[in-house]
Amino acid sequence: MRLSKILAIACLLVIHGHARAIAEGAPAPALEGKLFDGSHFSLADHTGKVVVINFWASWCAPCREEMPALDAYYRRHRSEGLEMFAISMDSPRDEAKARDLMRAFSFPAAFGREMNIKSYGRIWRLPLTFVIDRRGILRKDGWYGDPLLDMAILEQTVTPLLRERMNAARFGPPHAFPAAYIPSASHRVVDP
Repeated sequence: MRLSKILAIACLLVIHGHARAIAEGAPAPALEGKLFDGSHFSLADHTGKVVVINFWASWCAPCREEMPALDAYYRRHRSEGLEMFAISMDSPRDEAKARDLMRAFSFPAAFGREMNIKSYGRIWRLPLTFVIDRRGILRKDGWYGDPLLDMAILEQTVTPLLRERMNAARFGPPHAFPAAYIPSASHRVVDP
């Protein structure tokens, strides 16, 4: 009985620690490192853009299944201020396979071991996707909800964030938005 209480408390502490480390509506954790092409990546350099970060692996069938939708969405919306980055959790022995798979896609990639990803928690589930708005605020925490993305989920989750720039130009800064245009987790921005 005592051991089960200790285990229950330990589990709650782990869950609580994870929940405090990253939260929707809070600034996204820092992310820096080296991309496949050798260039440096820093999330801080992408303020003003909507950023999708997708953790994947070459051995992960669901990851490979969702990549074409991610790429199609990225190609369609990158001119609107969308950035997308794939972070491979492959081991060094699978590096060539991961690089080969990413050649088919138009967005940049990196290896998790070459990125500072600790603030996103222990990556034990793949695929895992985070969405960050133009102000650097985490808007989709991949630890919750369905881990797979398709075009409909991207349109529902990311497209309203891309429209914020258009609405900001029309109505001023975010604090000046009419109530009907303030995006939230349960409200889609509608372009009149």
